[in-house]
Amino acid sequence: MKIYVDADACPVKETIISIASDHNIEVILVKSFAHFSHNDEQPGVKTIYVDTGAEAADYRIMRLAQKNDMIITQDYGLASLGLAKGCTVLHHKGFEYSNDNIDQLLQTRYASAMARKSGKRTKGPKAYTTEDEKKFSQLLRKKLE
Repeated sequence: MKIYVDADACPVKETIISIASDHNIEVILVKSFAHFSHNDEQPGVKTIYVDTGAEAADYRIMRLAQKNDMIITQDYGLASLGLAKGCTVLHHKGFEYSNDNIDQLLQTRYASAMARKSGKRTKGPKAYTTEDEKKFSQLLRKKLE
């Protein structure tokens, strides 16, 4: 098992790395060249840089991920593809994507995009909280045990 992280805007990278190292699981951070950092070089962590295109990280993760790997992303489209491939997929706010919730999440995303396209304003995501980080940490530990 490997953990693939859609890492450009992921606020829990350090949490993932810490918990994965406790379980001796490799973490692969996939991010655009625009987010290059020498600090990414850590034991048990591999960083893969991709072009800055809209879905470049998603495409790379899907090429690399295998059944039973884990993907951590806030992107519902990537989550849907990961589920179809047999991966466990987690959101950084502490919930697991599943075949039971992905259709509703994708539908909500589509409806919001259509509303914005027609000129309406929609709410953005709620601010990330310490409670979200705690929920994510607990979920990740549970999934790895």
